[in-house]
Amino acid sequence: MKLHELADRPGARKKRTRVGRGIGSGSGKTAGRGGKGQTARSGVRIKGFEGGQMPLHRRLPKRGFKNASFARKLNEVNLDKIQAAIDAGKLDAGATVDAEALVKAGVLRRAKDGVRLLGSGQIKAKVAFSVWGASKAARQAVENAGGSVTVLAPQRQTSEQPA
Repeated sequence: MKLHELADRPGARKKRTRVGRGIGSGSGKTAGRGGKGQTARSGVRIKGFEGGQMPLHRRLPKRGFKNASFARKLNEVNLDKIQAAIDAGKLDAGATVDAEALVKAGVLRRAKDGVRLLGSGQIKAKVAFSVWGASKAARQAVENAGGSVTVLAPQRQTSEQPA
């Protein structure tokens, strides 16, 4: 194969459609933009504008509460990543493993609001965890390996209805 024999695969480069080049091209005159008005012009187009009719997003009632701004941003860590860090000698299995220790070991880039332990993979080392949350599978796997999980998150209170 020589340099001048190199070529793209067929269909790799598509020519752009030249609009407004006469009636025979199929996209002449209005060039696929329809009739007159704001949408035929370049630049401006109002998203969600329904021709003066009250837009759908304003017709529908707004209800409920969105917790997004108050929700905790947690790092999720699987057991296999922690086991890999222990095997590599980055994490000390004897010490308590918390967000700070995981950041220092390079498992996490930064500690957000806390760590949630997930149960993907296996853990062989006996490790004491101090985390914000843990899945049932993760807690079970750590306890089976002889470790312990301390959950820092406050327990959810079930409110009882007054009689």
